[in-house]
Amino acid sequence: MPVSPSSSAQAAREAVAHRLRDLRKEAGLTVVQLATACGWHHAKTSRIENARTGPTATDIRRWCAAVHATDQANDLVVQSINAESMYRQWREQARAGLRHLQESRVQAFRETESFRLYSSSIVPGLLQTEGYALAVLGIAAAVHDLPADDSAEAARARVERSRIIQEQGHIFVVVIEEPVLHYRVADREAMAAQLGFLLTVGALPAVSLGIIPTSARRTRWPEETFHIYDDIRVSVELVTAEVNVTQPSEVALYAAAFEQLRGMAVYGGEARELIVRAIEALH
Repeated sequence: MPVSPSSSAQAAREAVAHRLRDLRKEAGLTVVQLATACGWHHAKTSRIENARTGPTATDIRRWCAAVHATDQANDLVVQSINAESMYRQWREQARAGLRHLQESRVQAFRETESFRLYSSSIVPGLLQTEGYALAVLGIAAAVHDLPADDSAEAARARVERSRIIQEQGHIFVVVIEEPVLHYRVADREAMAAQLGFLLTVGALPAVSLGIIPTSARRTRWPEETFHIYDDIRVSVELVTAEVNVTQPSEVALYAAAFEQLRGMAVYGGEARELIVRAIEALH
């Protein structure tokens, strides 16, 4: 079974939605009757019950009052808040600028001993050169229509943050899909520099760089890009949000997925050969 990148957050949202729906049904109310009692349109009730709209604390209290279950309101409010907090909207994170977003993670990275990084889309941030990072962050700023594009400053901050690879006390196990080497997210010069840097960083004692060839016999399909920090947190990047998974059972699922993906990768000379081929393909 694949690991769903938003499984924790979505499951938590659905649990609240299903409980509210069950309370309505137990009270013998239709969707329209519940909506009337709460003072809103019946479409809102449907959206909440189908987990398309997260209910506010006031919504939950009105709902529980309508179904004569006010004793359950507080628990449901807390449950809903926890579910919604699992999603950290990208715009919210980037409100202070892309540079701030990069710098805000420095301390968390320094406190991490073991990094397990899997990417099916781009070179992981900790292995990016400044030119490549500039292109990636520029795309991010455009895609999310950020009011201020400080990608140049953010790229420098990302590279500065990446110096942690040179520090003692950390290990980095990196697995990327071979197409990552060929995606032209930057111009030829920046791509060549990035691929050359992978040859260098892959030789560092603290770094294990594996590449899953397109010709590999797959035992697991490509997943959403995810990073595991120690055995405490998994970060998954989606289009609209960054999902942070901290539930031990789910962290374990990601760790198991990583090991399967890692088992399909090639290392050492075979990995370097794939990188060299990608460099040659630029010309």
